Amino acid sequence: MSKCFSLTASRNWCYKSLFSNSGLRSTTTDLGDGTVMHCWVPKTRKETKPDLVLIHGFGANAMWQWGEIIRRVVPHFNLYVPDLVFFGGSYSTRPDRSETFQAECVMRVMEANRVGKMRVVGLSYGGFVAYRMAAQWPEKVERVVIMCAGVCLEERDIAEGLFPVADLEEAATILLPQTADKMRELMRYTFVKPPRVVPSCLLMDFIDVMCSEHVEEKKELIRAIPRDRKLSDLPKIHQPTLIIWGDKDRVFPLELGYRLRRHLGDNAELVVMANTGHAFIVEKPKEMFKHLKRFLIDSAACSPTSLPNQPQHQNGHNPRPQPEL
Repeated sequence: MSKCFSLTASRNWCYKSLFSNSGLRSTTTDLGDGTVMHCWVPKTRKETKPDLVLIHGFGANAMWQWGEIIRRVVPHFNLYVPDLVFFGGSYSTRPDRSETFQAECVMRVMEANRVGKMRVVGLSYGGFVAYRMAAQWPEKVERVVIMCAGVCLEERDIAEGLFPVADLEEAATILLPQTADKMRELMRYTFVKPPRVVPSCLLMDFIDVMCSEHVEEKKELIRAIPRDRKLSDLPKIHQPTLIIWGDKDRVFPLELGYRLRRHLGDNAELVVMANTGHAFIVEKPKEMFKHLKRFLIDSAACSPTSLPNQPQHQNGHNPRPQPEL
C-alpha cells in the first residue's frame, strides 16, 4: 500500500516556501560533463550586497541544513545555496568523489551565475569543500568560515583512535542511516541532548524521503575524505578564516579545530561553542549566527592580522592551551 502522507515531504515543501519567500529561486545548471547542479540563487541580485555561498554537509539537502538561519542571512547578502553532488537535486555520472571535484562544481555554478568575489561558509563536509575553494581560487574567495569540518584530519587518525568509530565503514552506516536505530545512533553522535522519543515511523519516513538516494555514491565520498590525507599536504589558505566548533563534537572532535587553527596561524580565529555537538546549527542557531554576523558583516573590513590570536569560547574566555596533535 502506498504512503498517502509524508511528514518529511511536507516539511521539505515548507522549506521550499521559506527559501522562495526569502527572495531565492531554485535553479538547475547543467555543467556539460555529466554533472547537474541544483542551487538556490537570488531572485534579484543587488550590487550593494556582498555574495555569500552556504555549503552544506552530509544529511538531507541544503534547505534542511540552512533553514534555521536563512531569514537572518538574506537581508545582508546575495545568497547562494547549492546542493553538493549526490545531494538534493545535484548528481553526476563522473567517478570523481573528491572534495576538489565538489569545489570545482560549486565554483562553476557561481561562474554561471556571474558571481565574482564571494564569502564562503562550509558546514561539516561542506567545510572541506569551502576550504578547497579558498585554496584553489584565492582571488575570488574573500573570507571563509569552517564549521566543525575535520579539514586537518590525517588518514592515520582513524587507526590511532581519534574518532569514536573503528573504521570508515562503521562511520558510513551512521552518517548514512538506513534504519530507525541507525538514525537514533546518528542523533546521539550529533546532538548533546538528542530527542528522547521519536517514533520509528517518523524516522523511517525521513530516511525514505531524504536518505535513500545515491547511498553508494555518498559512501564513496566518505571513503575519499581520509584517503592518503596528510596535514603536510594541506595547503594553507590566507584569507581571514573563522573556525566554529562545538566543544562536545563526536563526529569531528574538537582537537581537529585546534589543529586547523595552528595550521592557519594568525589569519584564523577559533570559536568554541559550549555544550554543543556537531549539530550546533540546530542546537544554537542564534548564537551561531551571532558569530557569523560578527565575522562576515561587522568585521568584514578588518585585516587578517586583526583576528584574535587565541581560541575563544562563547563566553569570551580563552580555553587552556591544547597540546600539539
